[in-house]
Amino acid sequence: MIDRRELLASASNLGLLPNVVEKDYVLGWLLAGIFSHPALQSSWVFKGGTCLKKCYFETYRFSEDLDFTLTDASHLSVDFLVTTFREVGEWVYEQTGIEVPPDRVQFEVFNNPRGRAASQGKISYRGPIAPSSDLPRIKLDLTLDEVLVLPPVSRPVSHPYSDSPEQGMQSRCYSYEEVFAEKVRALAERARPRDLYDVINLFRHDEFHPAPAVIHDTLTKKCAFKGIPFPTLASLLPLREELEADWGVMLSHQLPALPPVDAFWSELPALFAWLEQAAQPIVLAAYPLAAGDVVIRPPAGAISIPGMASTAPIEVIRFAASNRLCVELDYVDERGRRGVRLIEPYSMRRTQAGDIVLHALRADGSGHRSYRVDRIVAARATRQTFTPHYAIELTPMGPISVPPASYPPRVQSTPARTRATSRSGPTYVYECSMCGKRFEHSKRDTTLRAHKDKNGWPCSGRHGFWVDTKW
Repeated sequence: MIDRRELLASASNLGLLPNVVEKDYVLGWLLAGIFSHPALQSSWVFKGGTCLKKCYFETYRFSEDLDFTLTDASHLSVDFLVTTFREVGEWVYEQTGIEVPPDRVQFEVFNNPRGRAASQGKISYRGPIAPSSDLPRIKLDLTLDEVLVLPPVSRPVSHPYSDSPEQGMQSRCYSYEEVFAEKVRALAERARPRDLYDVINLFRHDEFHPAPAVIHDTLTKKCAFKGIPFPTLASLLPLREELEADWGVMLSHQLPALPPVDAFWSELPALFAWLEQAAQPIVLAAYPLAAGDVVIRPPAGAISIPGMASTAPIEVIRFAASNRLCVELDYVDERGRRGVRLIEPYSMRRTQAGDIVLHALRADGSGHRSYRVDRIVAARATRQTFTPHYAIELTPMGPISVPPASYPPRVQSTPARTRATSRSGPTYVYECSMCGKRFEHSKRDTTLRAHKDKNGWPCSGRHGFWVDTKW
């Protein structure tokens, strides 16, 4: 289990409450436990908003529930579910130290309005944050009442924490086209803000290049199975008032900054035109690369920037870019002058000289600007939206498993000590949660040796959080 201070640092970087990030951390290990269980691995298919966050888009809203479609009806039994999830809890505890008390594993099985069996479960846990009197819980929604139109796929699970296993985590989940169709169907049926948020984000992310005909066909079959009409823009219009009223209540705690609902509703006409193949979305070109530039799109927590005390501003910028929000950038220029710029963020690149630069447009229309990332003091996502002029290259294309790049410092004031070794493989860099000093480990281990802080005083920090991997 990760150290409490790593979780608090992650929450601070993301601008979220610690309990939200703790739940995301536990969700990752619970998914790993489900996929590792022989009875569940081939018959449970992960879906919903948490699937989008954990298996497709890392820079996304944080979710709280686990939704599965089951292909084995015998699993919808209270005895089976309680027994199996106590075994999953034991596996998670053995791997991490996260406690899942057996007496807090609860399930109920019932018939839904269509008369089909379904189940809801509540799994309590004790994670890195000291628990209150009531343990936090993860809710599971299980159903047989879905039609799987496309074959499930195996996807890596995003787990940007220092105890991520070297082999990664996997989950069996809906294909991109299937989850897209399912979200459009859900939006038409229940008018929840998170469905509108998810549908437009799926539409905006063109790196998966989904075929509208496949989504249209899948959606048609799903609506027929549920006995509802194929959704149209006109059929959603009566739902707008309800969506707008619930937008902040249902989404604000899952996002570092809440985008305006109009920015999402206004894209529905283009979405339905695309689904009906009446129009193609405009595919924007990236801002031109300079000679020797390399685009950087690492997962959260996988980038270490020399001269930058914290990567928190980077996570804020990436979230804002994904949600088409302008950013207030607190920046120190080459003359040492500090000021705030309002920008549209587009791309982060490593130059031939080794600098890491953010490319952006000024929101006042004065054109392109580039900002040395190590000179960014802070960043804040605003509620001011923008229409992109270039492709946004700041978010990972799903969880990335390639080793992150190691960036050379601009100035090396003191020669680093080296030691000859025949060992091969990655070196894991951990930063002390108390003083910021960094340590290199040959294994994933948050424990730090006794050390002094940067002022020469003994530091009480005994654990660090992972900041980089060197190869």
